[in-house]
Amino acid sequence: MSAQKDRWFFSFSFLLFCASSILMQGSARPLQELSPQEYFSSLQAGRASLAYFSRNVSPGAQPFLEQIENSAEALQDYGISVVKVNCPKEDMSRYCGEENALRKAYLFRGNVLIREFPTDALFDVNSVVANVLFALLFNEVKYVETLADLQNIENALKGKSNMVFAYVPATGTAEHRAVMEAAFVYGTVHQFVLTTEATLLKDTGNDESDVSSARLLFCHCQWATDLEQPCRRTAMEQTLTMLNIHRHLKLMGAPLVTEVAEDPEKVSTVHLQLGLPLVFILSQKETYEADRRTAEFVAWQLLGKAGVALLSRDLVDLNILLRSNVALKTPDEGEPVKYLVLEDTDEVITLVEDKNKVEQIQEDEEENEEDEDEKENNNQDIQDDQVVEAVSRDKKRELPLEQILVLTEETFHSALLEPARTVVLFYASWEAVSLAVLRSYTEVADHLKGTRGVLLSRVNCWDWPGVCTKENVTQFPTMKIYEKGGRSVMYDGMWGTEELTSFIMLNRVSCPLRLATIDEAEGYLRGEFPPELSSYHHTSLLGVFSTATSEAREAFEEAGNILSGHVTTGMYFEDDALGLSRKYAVSPPALLLARSGGQSVEGIALSKQSAQDMVRMIRYELLDIFPEITVQNLPRYLQLRKPFLILFSDGDIGQMESKEMLKLAKERPQQAFVACWLNLKKTPVGRGILKAYFATMPSLPVLIWVNLHAGGHVFTFPSEQSITEMNILSWLEKLKAGLEIPSSTLSEEDWKPPLPAYDFLQMMETALPELPLRTSHHHGDTPERLPPENPGGDTAVQEEPSQETKAEKVGSPGRDLRGTAPRLAAREKQGKRHSEL
Repeated sequence: MSAQKDRWFFSFSFLLFCASSILMQGSARPLQELSPQEYFSSLQAGRASLAYFSRNVSPGAQPFLEQIENSAEALQDYGISVVKVNCPKEDMSRYCGEENALRKAYLFRGNVLIREFPTDALFDVNSVVANVLFALLFNEVKYVETLADLQNIENALKGKSNMVFAYVPATGTAEHRAVMEAAFVYGTVHQFVLTTEATLLKDTGNDESDVSSARLLFCHCQWATDLEQPCRRTAMEQTLTMLNIHRHLKLMGAPLVTEVAEDPEKVSTVHLQLGLPLVFILSQKETYEADRRTAEFVAWQLLGKAGVALLSRDLVDLNILLRSNVALKTPDEGEPVKYLVLEDTDEVITLVEDKNKVEQIQEDEEENEEDEDEKENNNQDIQDDQVVEAVSRDKKRELPLEQILVLTEETFHSALLEPARTVVLFYASWEAVSLAVLRSYTEVADHLKGTRGVLLSRVNCWDWPGVCTKENVTQFPTMKIYEKGGRSVMYDGMWGTEELTSFIMLNRVSCPLRLATIDEAEGYLRGEFPPELSSYHHTSLLGVFSTATSEAREAFEEAGNILSGHVTTGMYFEDDALGLSRKYAVSPPALLLARSGGQSVEGIALSKQSAQDMVRMIRYELLDIFPEITVQNLPRYLQLRKPFLILFSDGDIGQMESKEMLKLAKERPQQAFVACWLNLKKTPVGRGILKAYFATMPSLPVLIWVNLHAGGHVFTFPSEQSITEMNILSWLEKLKAGLEIPSSTLSEEDWKPPLPAYDFLQMMETALPELPLRTSHHHGDTPERLPPENPGGDTAVQEEPSQETKAEKVGSPGRDLRGTAPRLAAREKQGKRHSEL
C-alpha cells in the first residue's frame, strides 16, 4: 500500500475512533444491564436500542451473550444502545413471562418495537450489526428478488439520483454488514439496493461473477433519461469491506474528467490520494471537443481504476509535450510523470492495467527511433517511392502550422460561414503525399500571411472521416476553396507552393469578372488587375456577348466558375459590345485572348456549345504556342495525346532556332503535334529521357519526334541539317511517308512502381473498422461546446461537475486519440506502418 493510502487509512480509522469515543462518553461498559422498569423508562423517542431479556442465563445462551456484548461497541458508533434486561422471577409481562420471548432479541426505536430476532440469527458481531442496521434501514435499503423489481427502481431513479446495488450470498455476513454500514452513512446520497438472489446478479450482466462472492455495482442513474436503456454500471473489483466501499463511492463521486492547466508534476487529485494513477490526455484548442470526448471515453473505461485529466498544450509550456499525446502520473512519491505516444485508447487502458506496459512502450519508442535512423537509407519499404523516402528522410522537421486553422466536425461548417474565402486542405496524417503537400501548404501560409479575405485551414481525414465523406473527398490530398454560402472550387493542379498560391489568389477574383464599360474591358485586356494579383496573372480571357447570345453567355459563366483559380476570365455584354468585337474583327459571341499584357489580342468566335466544351477550348487556347516543357506543365500537354516535336537544349535555345520553331508552331491549328522545347539545366530529368532514347548521350541541341501514344517510335532530326521551318517540314513529310528509320523504340511495358500499390482504404478499415459506419460524431449526439469556466479564478485545476453529470454527454466514443498528438511530422511509427501493409 502506498504512503498516501496508508495516511488516508489512518485518518479514516482515527475519525471512526473519535466518533466512537464521543458516543461512549459517560458509559464505561457498552453493554448495559437494567431491570425491565429501568429499561422501558430510559427509552428515548427516535433512539434505537437492542434488548435481550433474561431470567437465569443458561449455559447455552452464554455464547450469544458474548456476541451481543462484543457488538455493543460497534452498534454504539451508530447511536444504537445494547441492553441486557434482567427479569425478576415474579415478572410475567410479555417480554419476561413467556419462555419463547426469552429466546429472542428485540430492536426498539423509542418505545416502538421494530423487529424480533431469534438468538440463532445473531451468531456473531457481523450478523448482529448487519441485521440490526438492515432492520433500521428497511425503508431506505430496498431488497429485491427479481430483475423487474430492480428495473422499476432504476427507472424511478433516472434523472434523480444514483443507485448502489449489492449482492451478498447470505444476510448476516461480513459483506452484508459492510453494505449496511455504508448505507447508514451514504443512504441520504445514494439509493442502496440489496439482493441475495444469484440469478439476479447474472441478469445484471455479471455472467462471470462467482455467486459465492459478494459484489457491489455503482449505477449511474442520476443523469440517465432514457427509460429503455439501463443505467451505466461500474463494478467494485475489491472485496466488500467498509473501507473499500467508502473508497469506491468516493471515486464514483469524483469528476469524470479534470481539466488541468499547470505542470502535471504539481497536480493532485482524489485518485492520487487514494493510491490510483492519473492519466493525462494532452489537448489543444483546435481539437478540444474531440479530446474532451476521448478523455471521457477513457475515463469511463478506467472508472475506479485511474483518474483522467485533460491537459491543454496551449496553457502549459512544456517542450516534452510536442511529441507526446498521453502522460501518466503514479501515486508513488518521487516517481516522475511519464510522457508517451500512444496510437489509440485501447493502449491507454492497457497502460493502466499493465504496469509493465509503460517501460515497454518507452523502450519500443527508443528502439524504433534508433532503427529508423540506422535503416532509413536501406529500407526498401520506404525507398520504394520517392515521396515516401523524402518524407521519411525529413521526418524530424517540425512543421510551422500555427497559421493554418485546424477544423473538426464541430468547427467545419461554422468556418465556412466566415466572410473570407476558406481554403481547406483535406489530408491523411499517415500518408506520405499528404505530408509532402502539407509542407508546401505551410509555405503558402507564410506567403499569404496577412492577406485579407483568405482563411487557410486543414482537415485530417484520418481523424474526421465523416467530414471528408460528406464533402466527397475520395482521394488524399484534396484542396477546396469555399465561398460564403457553400459553393466550392476544387484544385486539380500541381502541388507546388507557387501553383497553390496562384490558385488561391486568382480565386479571389470573380470568374468571370463582369465589366461595365469599354474602358474597363480594354483595361482588363491590358492586364490591369489589383497590384497583389499582378504576379499571378498571365493571359486575360474576355468573353464578348450581345443580348441575343444569352445561351452562349450562360455557358461561358459556368465555364468561368469551373476554371476559377486556374485562369482569369472577364465578360462584357453591354449594348456597345458590338463595337468592341468589331475592333478585334470578331462578332458576338466571341472570346478575346490577350497574351503578354495585352501586346497581342487574338479573337476567337464562340459557337453555340456547352460549358464543358468551352472549358476544353479555353484550356487548349491557354497552352503556349511553343512551350518550354517542365515537370509542372508536362501533364497538360500529354492530355492532348499528340506526338511531340521536342527540341532538347543545354540552356536557352538560340534565337534562330527559337524563331524557326515558333513559325512552325504557329501553324498548330493545322498541325497534329506539339512543338516544344526542354532546357536540361532547368529540368535535369530531361537527361534521363535522352538516355532512354539513345544508347549514348547525343550532342545538343537535338530535335526529337516521339509518339508516346502510338508505337513509341523515336526519330532524330538529322544533325547535319540546320533547324529551319522548311527543313523540319521536309523531314516530317519523310516520317509520314515511312522513309525514316527510328533511332529507337520505347518499350511497351507499363510504367509501374517497384512494389505493389498500397490499399490505404483497407488499411483504415483494418485499423479502425468502425470508421465507415461511425463517421466520427453526428451533430445530434454531440454536446454543445462550452468554453472552460473557472469562477474561482484558479488557473491550475478546474474541477468539472461530478462524473455522473457527464453520462448523457459521452455520445459515441472515439477509439483513436484524435487531435491529441501532432502527427504531422510522421513520427508515429510511419515506417513500421508502411511496411506492415
